[in-house]
Amino acid sequence: MGKMLVTGGAGFIGSHVVDELVSMGKDVIVLDDLSGGFKDNLNEKAEFVNGDIRNDKLVAKLFKENEIEYVFHLAAYAAEGLSHFIKKYNYENNLMGSIHLINEAIKSKVKCFVFTSSIAVYGKNQLPMTEETTPQPEDPYGISKYAIEQELEVSRKMFGLNYIVFRPHNVYGEKQNIGDKYRNVVGIFMNQIMQGKPISIFGDGSQTRAFSYVGDVAPIIAKSIFVDEAYNQVFNIGADDPYSVKELANVVVKHMKDGDDHEVNHHPERNEVMHAYSAHEKVKKVFNHETKYDLNEGVKRMAAWAKIVGARESKHFENIEITENLPESWLKKD
Repeated sequence: MGKMLVTGGAGFIGSHVVDELVSMGKDVIVLDDLSGGFKDNLNEKAEFVNGDIRNDKLVAKLFKENEIEYVFHLAAYAAEGLSHFIKKYNYENNLMGSIHLINEAIKSKVKCFVFTSSIAVYGKNQLPMTEETTPQPEDPYGISKYAIEQELEVSRKMFGLNYIVFRPHNVYGEKQNIGDKYRNVVGIFMNQIMQGKPISIFGDGSQTRAFSYVGDVAPIIAKSIFVDEAYNQVFNIGADDPYSVKELANVVVKHMKDGDDHEVNHHPERNEVMHAYSAHEKVKKVFNHETKYDLNEGVKRMAAWAKIVGARESKHFENIEITENLPESWLKKD
């Protein structure tokens, strides 16, 4: 039996997908450069290769030396807001790195290429966003994700490479990188609380998202290759109910501080989509899937984990390419 390659398997969603595959008895290789993931996230039963998907020679060697049947591609730098200011880095990681994997998947006749995209591909579109909504990405991150979706479709037509695309949104949960101050708002809030710092909210906090617990996302991604109807399809996946960032902050404080209040710093509004949430009828039908965890339960579970691992130092992104219009709080090396 062939192997499963999971890129980003030391990262957040990727490590949960690896855990699911290992629990099914699958032979898993993890490719990760640990730029956003942690060795602590790795499943000891999976083979770990410390490497970068931007290294085309390494990727080619990995496919040549292993009989890889399925690819789960979750490696990406998923900072939508920051992607405006790191265009080269964004496209090298999220676009060209993906192309190296697709090239080798075609040559190796991989049975299916599972790609984790994002609802960032939709941009400012009608709500709720459905798979039939015409993508109009508003940032370089969303552009790169949509480009790979299109590349997978033309690769299917030209070379017969099967794919499954998932568009998750605002996923949170255990093993998330809570030390990344540019993305993952749930983790940011928890980290700030544990560090005794005020919660940072851009604008008045009225932006809405459907925050999605990883336990409702990773298992579907992992088992998708065994569902014939999922092949060559695109799926939105995540929670149904949108909440404002302000409401989210209240839930996080409740579980991190047993209901005590916590100081909030409101920063100037940034250029972002104000309201983004999607419909999930398609994934529910094909996978017979219903979400199990509402915001309160999901945040409760993540908070319990966060209190055990403790605060993580926020890393400053050193290679910002454009500083014009960069939010002031992102300029600070805190």
